[in-house]
Amino acid sequence: MARLDPSISRLKYRIERLMLTPLFRFGLRVVLPFSLCFGGGVLWFSIDENRDAFNLMVSDIRSTIESRPEFQVKLMAIDGASVGVAEDIREILPIDFPVSSFDLDLDQMHDTIVELDAVKKAKLRIQQGGTLQIDVTERMPAVLWRRDAGLEMLDDKGFVVGPLPSRFDRPDLPVIAGEGAEDAVEEALELVAVAGPLASRLRGFERMGERRWDVVLDRDQRILLPETGAVRALERTIAMDEAVDMLTRDISVVDLRLPHRPTIRMKENAAQDMLRIKALEAGGDQR
Repeated sequence: MARLDPSISRLKYRIERLMLTPLFRFGLRVVLPFSLCFGGGVLWFSIDENRDAFNLMVSDIRSTIESRPEFQVKLMAIDGASVGVAEDIREILPIDFPVSSFDLDLDQMHDTIVELDAVKKAKLRIQQGGTLQIDVTERMPAVLWRRDAGLEMLDDKGFVVGPLPSRFDRPDLPVIAGEGAEDAVEEALELVAVAGPLASRLRGFERMGERRWDVVLDRDQRILLPETGAVRALERTIAMDEAVDMLTRDISVVDLRLPHRPTIRMKENAAQDMLRIKALEAGGDQR
């Protein structure tokens, strides 16, 4: 009988040495199984019939989950909006209830709602019980903006709230006009607060050259305010009027554009009467 060699063979020796290498063991235990599985999956998905069957299975599973009753939205609730704004929201969000909550894009719906002029902020969420809750914060009209297209209501920041058919629908709101008036609503509201004693005669405020305001009164009177310090200039004018009844006289313009040199312009009839009186006085002095 041939004697068996007790020493290991060269191949077995090399294999055992490789098994002692951490990188080789990792490749054998992790990389190789992963590569086989990944290759098998790629090969399976490369067949059109297998890929279509997998997509159909995923679609069926998703439809089954989304159509469950707990994910169904059955109605819409709108809080914080007036009747007209609520109707506008329902009109721009034509949702056919019931609908799955997975089919509702709340971000897009939010952007659509805040595009309405009357909406300042909106918050959307789906409540338990299948209710789409919409909380709306409306813009509150502060002034009326008169322009060629008609009257527009603006809030205290100058954002458009909506059109107004007639001035008589909101007689409580002051009127502003002129180019750039919508960009200076905050200053106009400060002037409105100061012009309380002139409220019965106040017709509105006109923006001149996008720089300053004119206060428009009845009887074709105007108060020309400076570019800066308009509120203080109007306060001085009201103080002078209360002292000497200045605005009850035949004055057409009170020009305060130069703070250190206010100017008063009389009406044409009053100016002619003054010239006639001065002429008479001059004739009497000559005699």
